[in-house]
Amino acid sequence: MSSKKKVLIIQNIHEAGINLLKDNPSYEFEIFNEINDEVKNKITDCDAISIRTAKLPNEIIRTAKNLKVISRHGVGYDNVGLEATKDKGITLTITATANAVAVAEHVMFMLLNISKRKNMYDETVKSGKFIERNNLPKTIELWGKKILIAGFGRIGRALIKRCLGFEMKVYVYDPYVEQNTITSLGGEKINNLNETIKDMDAVSLHLPLTSETKNLINYDLLKTLKKNCIIINAARGGIINEEDLNKALNEDLIFGAGLDVFETEPPENNNPLLKNEKVFLSPHTAAFTEECMIRMGKETTQNIIDFFEKKLEKSKIVTL
Repeated sequence: MSSKKKVLIIQNIHEAGINLLKDNPSYEFEIFNEINDEVKNKITDCDAISIRTAKLPNEIIRTAKNLKVISRHGVGYDNVGLEATKDKGITLTITATANAVAVAEHVMFMLLNISKRKNMYDETVKSGKFIERNNLPKTIELWGKKILIAGFGRIGRALIKRCLGFEMKVYVYDPYVEQNTITSLGGEKINNLNETIKDMDAVSLHLPLTSETKNLINYDLLKTLKKNCIIINAARGGIINEEDLNKALNEDLIFGAGLDVFETEPPENNNPLLKNEKVFLSPHTAAFTEECMIRMGKETTQNIIDFFEKKLEKSKIVTL
């Protein structure tokens, strides 16, 4: 009988991460594109699971007899059955240090595309309407604008540096981060999200999806915002009520929005945001730079190895 640890890699990761297991004689692994019947059977006696965005529900986790660690390729974990994970004493890890830079850059990419109306400018030139440039709708500068970063983990802390580089005024909402930490990084801590958000020119969400944050951004809140406000969500779908956002955009209550995440992924074809010209969309790919995929792939499998070698950093463990 093999004494090697059995690892199921559900949804492929970068080969740099695969190689960490391939080069380690203590592990054997299999790669699957989805959770099918074969995977369900193998989960019963595997030691570790690597997973990206596929759903790993409580009922499947409960069938695992030897499972000790679930390693998430990313920082969110709402696709993992937390109740069974906790009940069975399984450790849940995230790639805590891998994606901050990529996501922060993606937020700036969205902010700039929306504020400068990239698609409009590009289409104007390519369609031969260059001479109409004086009649185009206004664009917005980021310089001197107020941005609210909601959630101040590693991504928020990477984002603040980039916002300050554009000479924006940064406000931070995170009840779990001390004022001194925020101040030392150039931001101003706020305690009342609903009041402060009314004065913001931009909002970037970096919160987990919980019962408290679901539909946090809704029509009642959106109608209190400045008309030039831009909202970016590169965290989790569901934090913004998509129907309310579409209504607010159509009523010119805000300038625009950028979404990398959706309540249902992929979004339904009849989702009105897919046809709304005031929203800039990407398919949950904020972290999909080549460099970040290498870092996440390596950290995903390294977390598994570190767990069994009792070297796993506490910052990479989800408290359940």
